[in-house]
Amino acid sequence: MTEQFNAKSFMSGNSVALRLPKGLGVDPGLDWTVEWRGNDLVFQAKDRPKRKFNIDKVWGIGAGLGLQLRKPEDRVFEPSRRVWDETPDQPA
Repeated sequence: MTEQFNAKSFMSGNSVALRLPKGLGVDPGLDWTVEWRGNDLVFQAKDRPKRKFNIDKVWGIGAGLGLQLRKPEDRVFEPSRRVWDETPDQPA
């Protein structure tokens, strides 16, 4: 059997609000769908919309900083020694 909690409704402006107990573990800020099913009032949490990246907020932010693209020769690295590169008969 599931655990039961008592909740209280109250007026909030022109709406009726329902205070949910902390023990239910409901996160604040969620959107809900609410419907009557017979004599039961059913609450279902809506899926949170995925956040979208807005390039317009950052486009051109680096202008005037003197940034330049990397040259291909700047991307060349000398290989470094690794433990697994050594053979047992060769000292490090």
